[in-house]
Amino acid sequence: MFLKGDRCYSDKCSFERRAYSPGQHGQNRFRKVSDYAVQLREKQKVKFMYGMLENQFRNLFHRAERARGVTGENLLMMLERRLDNTVYRLGFASSRDQARQLVRHNHFLVNGRKVNVPSFQVSVNDVITLKEKSRTNELIIDNLEGVARRGVPSWLELDAPQFQGTVKALPDREEITMPIQEQLIIELYSK
Repeated sequence: MFLKGDRCYSDKCSFERRAYSPGQHGQNRFRKVSDYAVQLREKQKVKFMYGMLENQFRNLFHRAERARGVTGENLLMMLERRLDNTVYRLGFASSRDQARQLVRHNHFLVNGRKVNVPSFQVSVNDVITLKEKSRTNELIIDNLEGVARRGVPSWLELDAPQFQGTVKALPDREEITMPIQEQLIIELYSK
């Protein structure tokens, strides 16, 4: 589920290796899975990927539902535009959990202002800068060195020597490469 940072970008990603339950009898349990179970599992997967609680996720879904456009694409766009996810995508952190902690501990400025709310929605032309005091943090420097291997999405621009990133555009559905079926989440919440 891409929770382990760089591990899910290698061959050792447990999510890709085994599509069955753990344990001795994991492969022997064949039962019919209901539509509701499939929808709930997809919602839980996305919720855990982005590190959100149920109420946060439901409120974000309702905001996506009220916005213009396709609800599923709006939801994914709002999830990608969260500050903790943007910090992770820029490469300042190796996982979303780590990015969330860095944001909560006041390591970042958005347009020159201190923001320590991980759910803050970044907009086009926002500049996310690492604070001066945090630029010597070895963890962040190591993470920035790993950006070349992982890459930065096309809707973001990273200026590594200046320790800052810019939101060039809003993310499109095609740029979100994670295995998410947003239609199942919409079906779940529309019941």
